[in-house]
Order: sequence, then C-alpha cells, then structure tokens
Amino acid sequence: MKLESYWLDTAPAFVGGAQGPVMGRADVVVIGAGFTGLSAALALARRGASVTVLEAGRVVGEASGRNGGHCNSGLAHDFASLAQRIGVDRARAFYQAYDAAVDTVEMVIAREDIACDFVRAGKLKLAAKPEHYDKLARACEVLRREVDPHVEMVPRSQLQDEVRSDSFFGGLLQKTSAQMHMGKFGVGLAEAAARNGARIYERAPVTKMERRADGTFRLSGPRGQIEAKQVLLATGNSGTGPFSFLRRRMISVGSFIIGTEPLDQALLDRLLPHRRGYTTSKHIGNYFRVSPDNRLLFGGRARFAMSNPRSDEKSGRILQATMEVIFPELRGVRIDYCWGGLVDMTADRLPRAGQHDGLYYSVGYSGHGVQMSVHMGQVMAEVMAGRPECNPWRELDWPAIPGHFGKPWFLPIVGAYYRWQDWRH
Repeated sequence: MKLESYWLDTAPAFVGGAQGPVMGRADVVVIGAGFTGLSAALALARRGASVTVLEAGRVVGEASGRNGGHCNSGLAHDFASLAQRIGVDRARAFYQAYDAAVDTVEMVIAREDIACDFVRAGKLKLAAKPEHYDKLARACEVLRREVDPHVEMVPRSQLQDEVRSDSFFGGLLQKTSAQMHMGKFGVGLAEAAARNGARIYERAPVTKMERRADGTFRLSGPRGQIEAKQVLLATGNSGTGPFSFLRRRMISVGSFIIGTEPLDQALLDRLLPHRRGYTTSKHIGNYFRVSPDNRLLFGGRARFAMSNPRSDEKSGRILQATMEVIFPELRGVRIDYCWGGLVDMTADRLPRAGQHDGLYYSVGYSGHGVQMSVHMGQVMAEVMAGRPECNPWRELDWPAIPGHFGKPWFLPIVGAYYRWQDWRH
C-alpha cells in the first residue's frame, strides 16, 4: 500500500517549470501552485501580464492534488438555513457562484485541451438515516423553487439502481456536478500557464515579504528574490511563511482517502452503475467515487487529526472498515493507496477573497475547493485588473477566530461534538 495520493502518483510529470534562481521583476507574483494560483497565473498571463508563480513544494502537491476528486455544484450549506441567515438573494448568488465554478472548470479544460477524464456524472448525497432523507427532501423542494431546477430525489425504493448498498435511505441528486483526475488536471493547468508565459518555480518557498513605500513588493526565499507590482496569496492555510493573517482565520482539518486495487468492471456496474460522485449525510460522513482505472476511492473525516503518514494509515484502516460495511462485496479487496490532505475551513464555511494590506488572496474553500479554486483564480485575475465587483465574496467580513493562532488545539473537542450530533440525529 502506497501512503501517497493516487492523483499525484498517477499524474504526468510537470516539464514546464522555470529553472535557475528566482530573480528580477514581475507584474504579478502568485504564491502557491495549487488550482487557485495556477488558474490565476493562466488568466493573468493570457491578459499579457508577466507572472511568476512561487511554490514551496511541487505543482498541485497539497490540497489540489490530495482531495477526493469531486467537482460539485452547490454549497456546503443547507440552502434554506443559509437563506434564512443572509437572505434568499444573497444565498442564491452564492449557490450560483458554485454552479458557475463547475462551468469554469469545464471551460478551462476545453480551451486548454487538458486530458483529465472530466465528466459530468452528477453527485448523489445519500441519506444515512430515514430522518436525513426527509431533511434532504425538504432541501430539494427549496432548491428547485429558489435556485436549482437540476435536482431531484431518489427514494429508497429506487436507490438500488444507483447504489447497491443497504446502508442508505434514498438521496438527493445534483445532476450538474462533475469529476476528473486531479493530478492530470493540475499538471495540465500548470503546463497551460507556462505555455502562455507564466514562470512557475517549484520548491521555491517565500520566507520574507516586504511592502515598499511605492506599494510594490519584494519577496525572498532560499531560491532568490523578486519584485512585484501585485501579489496573490493562493497558499491555502500555509503553515510556513509570513502569512499569519490567513492562519488566524482558517482551521485546517484532516481528510483521508483510500484507493482500492482496480476492480472488476461487472462488480462496479453492479455496485455503482452511474459512476457518480457520492457523499453521505452524516457530519462525520464519507465520500466516494470510481477512478478512471476502476478503483474505488473512498474518503472521509475518519479522525479529527492532521495528515501525516502514521495518521493517514490509522485513518485508512477506519475507512476500509466503513467501506466494507457499506459494500460487503468489497471485503478483502486490496487497498493500493492511502493518503490524507488538509481542508481549509472558515468559521462559516464560505470562501474568502479580496485584499489585505495590499495583498490579494483567495482561500478558505471549506471542502468544496476543486471547482471554486479554479473559478476564483479566473475571478482574481479580473479583480487584480480593477474589477472588484467580479468577486462574489467581496462583502464578507473575516475576523480572526478567537483563541486560534495557527494550531487547531480544539479539533478533538470538535470531533467529539460532531460524533455526538451524528449519534443524536
């Protein structure tokens, strides 16, 4: 079993990276070569800007290349609850931003001819309890009325046509959701940005950043120094570097995934005939999908812990046991991959993007980052060109999380609370 991301292990090598020291000047320096940073670099370079991307590790080596492979429409929230809190019009705009984000991913893939197994197979949210189905049915009614005609309920009587398991009581189907190979997409996005003129440096962390009197920036690291007119922070909740503003406002939570050996086609046709993306309705739930080479990729927040090889392996054993309960026919299949990644959560689970102390940023996608990160890279290129109204999150305030200074000491307490909620409801 490999303790590494299936997406990264099966991605092609990135060959368009910049060589030599970091030096000179750029119109824009993008910090971070995940989906946000690479999408922004591509959009900015296509506009004629000189762009340098500085990545501490490898291209899409962190959250962008370590997720479950889902590219979903819809919010992380119950729409009706969010609408009650912030108003129907605002909630609708946020929901539509996520729908637009999936369209953006599809547009970039088509325009740049990225071979990444993109398909709109839909997402099915599975009710883990009968009362969860009732809640999903009410949510579906509101969604169809207010914002999304492309949703429908799958009752338990029809669920065996979707998922051959006795663990669920029906589900909510969002037809416009998609999936793709994250590693192939990320490398393809990087190659497209480089092809359009962006200089992408891997293993080039930023350790110091200065804003000068004229409003420009000087960024330094072990590979050299560069000056920039504008800087975009696309780092996520980076644990290193001069980014304490971000670290105080997001909580990084571990999410873990296993990948089986390639499975028999007939078995997959029986278990998951439509090859959708699947999530479950518990707070500490699971998500799964079939890979392009017929593996079941099965993930979830198995433990409220950070990701490292030992933690990933412990979580992988929990995930395998859960997978075998849901799909008894998979008992004894070999697990080829086990990995973890960090999900950057904001307190309200809505993204944040804008400008702070002269720096632009787009972060905090809270478990729905695949599509929104690509979309916001394109959006931030517009914002940095003088169109702040393009940013759907521009009016959200973003106070620091009380008592949080970068290390999430309270994760075990949060985990215990959600387990209690799952038991109670």
